[in-house]
This record gives sequence, C-alpha cells and structure tokens, in this order.
Amino acid sequence: MQIYLPIAEVSVNAFLLLGLGGLIGILSGMFGVGGGFLMTPLLFFIGIPPAVAVATGANQIVASSFSGVLAHFRRRTVDLRMGTVLLVGGLIGAAAGVAIFNYLRSIGQVDLMVRLCYVVFLGIIGSLMFVESLAALRRSSSGIKPKRKKHGLVHKMPLKMRFRVSGLYISVIPPLMVGLFVGVLAAIMGVGGGFIMVPAMIYILGMPTKVVIGTSLFQIIFVAAFTTMLHATTNYTVDVVLAVLLLVGGVIGAQIGTNIGLRMKAEQLRVLLALLVIIVCGKLALELLLQPSELYSIAPMVVQ
Repeated sequence: MQIYLPIAEVSVNAFLLLGLGGLIGILSGMFGVGGGFLMTPLLFFIGIPPAVAVATGANQIVASSFSGVLAHFRRRTVDLRMGTVLLVGGLIGAAAGVAIFNYLRSIGQVDLMVRLCYVVFLGIIGSLMFVESLAALRRSSSGIKPKRKKHGLVHKMPLKMRFRVSGLYISVIPPLMVGLFVGVLAAIMGVGGGFIMVPAMIYILGMPTKVVIGTSLFQIIFVAAFTTMLHATTNYTVDVVLAVLLLVGGVIGAQIGTNIGLRMKAEQLRVLLALLVIIVCGKLALELLLQPSELYSIAPMVVQ
C-alpha cells in the first residue's frame, strides 16, 4: 500500500514504514538507545531526503523511548537525578546543533555532512564497543571479575553529587558534557544519541548497565522532543504522515524489546549493539564511495 509523504515528496509503502518503526522500537527497548542511529540511515536507503529523515527520525525516537522507559520505571532501573543532569546538557547541545544544521543547510552541504558524521561516529563507536564487549564476554565466561576503577578522573573533579540509584558520588561536569555532546549529535544526525551515551555512561561515568538503559531513554525522550520542535519551527522538515507511521510501529516494538533485553546478559546486549552499529556504518560508507546511478539531479532553486 503506497502512501504519499507531503514534506518528503515521495511515495513509500506504509507497511514498510510500520515495520521500520517496530524494528527501531525493539532496539530501543533492548539496548536503551533511541534507535535514530539506525532509523535515519534506513530512511536514507528507502529514498527519504536526509533533511526530512533527520527531523522526522528525531520525532519517532520520542515515542519508542517513552514506551521503553515506562517499562524501566516499573522495574526501578531509572536514575532520575543522573537523567536530569544529562538532560540539562542535552537541551543546550540540541539548540547549538540545530543552529549548525541550519547553517549547513543554507550552504547546501547538510546531506553530505550528515552522512559523513554517521560514518565517522558509527565506525569509531562500533569498533570500540565491539572490542570491549568481546573482552567482557571472555571475562564473564572465565569467571574473572573486572576491577572497577574507584578513583578516576570523574572522581577528582569539583561539584560532586550523589546518585543513589547508580551508586555513584561524582562530579556533575562529566554528565553535563556527555549530555551536551549527545544533544549536538541529536540535532545534526537525527539520533537520540544512545549509541554514544550508553558506552559513555558505562565506561566514563561507571554506571551499572541495567540502570544505564532506563536512564539513557529518559534523557533521550526530552532531547529528541526538543530537537523535533526546533526542526519543525525553523526548517519545516518534519513529515507528520511519516512520523505517525513510524510512531505506531515504534511504541509496539519497544515493549517487545524491553522484555527481550531483560532476558539477555548485559555483555551479550553490548556485542549485538556494536555489530549493528558497524553494519550500518559499512552500508553508509559504501554509498559514499560507490558511484551513484545518477551523477546529477535537477531541482528548483530555493530563494532565501
């Protein structure tokens, strides 16, 4: 069943979009990521313009993350205090990111920049996560418990705060900087930022994996909603029809993903997430390197 998307100006199969939304919802519940790192490239692949994919993908992340975080609230695996600190940095970063996105769009380089950002960040994060996750799996199978760093750099910084759910007493500066960086990426790449936030919360802040997932989703909801609002009011690139179809699939998928995630070991979840990130990165890199079927296209000039 083909449906016309008015803002994207393309026709797409409605069931394909529902399926994509469901897939991203499952990933959201399993890994504690908004799923934008996969959703936005998938929208590229089915012909959605990058500017529309970024803005609308952020909108879908809100629903899938909200559905997932409700399940984590019931299990008390959300650190609200840590989530709030991350959120403050995220909102500031999102505002800066939208300003950068608008500038790139005005000079006609937004499509290339978004794709390059995906290749670079997904390649680095995916590789690091995969290597570390394999090491964690080996430690788990051998019964060797990893030595937890008690006094790292985050413990030496000022402005310390106690995060009881996470069992931490650290400076608020690292969580603020993590949130700020993720907020910028959310606006430019149309992602929730979970693929960076989750490893940062585990390896930099030292949070337990089960708490990380729920807390990451809590922060993603508000940052993605704020990013969507800014894109809708400044760029007019949010396609409501596309967003609704992705939302329906995402809400259903998130509940399924949460149940799957609770039945798997944390190390297994990290390996699977790393593999997904690497696969998407490879596909995007190939598209940038291979010669396109159409070497140029004709479009009407937009008068500023």
